[in-house]
Amino acid sequence: MNTQINPQNTNDNEILPRGALSVAPMMDWTDRHCRYFMRLLAPDMTLATEMITTGALINGDHNRFLQFHHSEKPLTIQLGGSDINALAECAELSQAYGYDEVNLNCGCPSDRVQKGRFGACLMEEPKLVSECVKAMADRVKIPVSVKCRIGIDEQDDYAFLKQFVQSQYDAGCRHIIIHARKAWLEGLSPKENREIPPLIYDRVYDIKKEFPDMMVTINGGIKTLEAVKAHLKYVDGVMIGREAYSNPYFLAELQHYFYTPDTIANRNDIALKMIPYMQEQQDLFGVAPKSVLRHMTGLYNGLPGARKWRQKISYHIANKTPQPEDIIHDCMSSEDIRETLAA
Repeated sequence: MNTQINPQNTNDNEILPRGALSVAPMMDWTDRHCRYFMRLLAPDMTLATEMITTGALINGDHNRFLQFHHSEKPLTIQLGGSDINALAECAELSQAYGYDEVNLNCGCPSDRVQKGRFGACLMEEPKLVSECVKAMADRVKIPVSVKCRIGIDEQDDYAFLKQFVQSQYDAGCRHIIIHARKAWLEGLSPKENREIPPLIYDRVYDIKKEFPDMMVTINGGIKTLEAVKAHLKYVDGVMIGREAYSNPYFLAELQHYFYTPDTIANRNDIALKMIPYMQEQQDLFGVAPKSVLRHMTGLYNGLPGARKWRQKISYHIANKTPQPEDIIHDCMSSEDIRETLAA
């Protein structure tokens, strides 16, 4: 997970180590069904859970929050919280379930998260974060990482970011994931905080120069192969956010370029492989197909049959069609999609 790469030697078609490319934790999106789907597209990229709060994990059903399909690994769990003991306990639970890394959320700016005293507001308390990191690292053998922004509110200069990263480095953290936008804690919605503050990628590059033996992963607005290649000249890893969800086949393209140059996933095969998964989830856990289908709407994004595909999935979600095989074959049956599949 924490394998370093030499950012000066990332040439075309260089095979990257696992951990260099990852998908961001995304609330309401990267649940276990989404991750299973993404893993079919990109076998070697690191996936991550939605943020799970320490309160929900400690007081709720562990299995509900922590279970995952074995194929999802390598898999990072992202925790939300600021209670040192609770985070250490949750890190230990995560390791017991088989997660490959524990990540602390210091980047989410939502009001609800701030009220719980975690997320981006924790960047104002680097000492507390470092104590949380150390407590978790002392309890587990798997890596403990931190995901943050380049700054918050008016505290957005390089010195602020460097001090925050230094505190985590001193606590033993050797993997920092930085969203290259600052966050406004008031006045902007989480969606606006992903779009309005400008991206300052150089700030993340400078952190890598300051901390050469720390794995630095960059996140924010990365939507093309060319962008990924450009960032890897300066940092160790690239994390893909919303593009992985709206255009999931982008993950297959990254997998092909950086990990398996001789093969690339086929959209049709991916759709068909989801049938037994949906059937299994329905038979074993009572999961309705719609809970899986909603993550698949972007599979044909950018191709002529994409609109029909989305429409048919929406139809089956709305009508609660019970049989996964019937759903997928119907979604692939229109003339437009057949033309796309043939192409």
